Amino acid sequence: MDGGGQHYNPRTVEEVFRDFKSRRAGMIKALTTDVEEFYQQCDPEKENLCLYGFPNERWEVNLPAEEVPPELPEPALGINFARDGMQEKDWLSLVAVHSDAWLLAVAFYFGARFGFDKADRKRLFNMINDLPTIYEAVTTGASKKQSKEKSAVSNHGNNKPKSNPKFLMKQRITESEVKFPKGPEPKDDDEDEEGLEEEEDEHGDALCGACGENYGQDEFWICCDICEKWFHGKCVKITPARAEHIKQYKCPSCSNKRARV
Repeated sequence: MDGGGQHYNPRTVEEVFRDFKSRRAGMIKALTTDVEEFYQQCDPEKENLCLYGFPNERWEVNLPAEEVPPELPEPALGINFARDGMQEKDWLSLVAVHSDAWLLAVAFYFGARFGFDKADRKRLFNMINDLPTIYEAVTTGASKKQSKEKSAVSNHGNNKPKSNPKFLMKQRITESEVKFPKGPEPKDDDEDEEGLEEEEDEHGDALCGACGENYGQDEFWICCDICEKWFHGKCVKITPARAEHIKQYKCPSCSNKRARV
């Protein structure tokens, strides 16, 4: 799929670099100036979607190429599924990283196809490396925007995100503040210890939906909002820091079910 120039095959280092820059410009536009339109097009209810950049500096959100193998390397698949499960800036940064990887894959695909030697490949990489990455362009723009809004935000009181009840860590502070609401009256240390033991018993029988192991001491767990199964954070590659930015978590199994629809 190459809606901005089908059958366009740059053959020299300069032509491949020009192709790289044009595709890059289109994708940066999608993630910055056209971000509202891009966000709307990445509907999580649709099938697996990809972000494409074209040689005419245009971008497109579309389904992956049907031919196997495709004419060009394909960008990251299913970027729309993660849209509502993360903060917007984190999701855009994730798409930017995958877009950088795709651009490099396309450029060096052309290099391999048309027989670039070691010197050509090195020259192409150096030309590409002199440009900021899409990730850098997106995050730098976001930082500038945040700095402008910082004073306004600071006047709105406490802006800390609320804890999500679907996240669970085997620590007293996290257990009491996140999973189990505090009672109206403070408890002494003995009562706290008893309450913690009861909570450990309650979750001791829980099994991880990925590895099948029991709930363990000092382990971070996360619950899928779709199937309501619990998972070790490490088994589904979710850290406590990342979990704080997830509004609705879908486990890999539920995500794959949606992808096959």
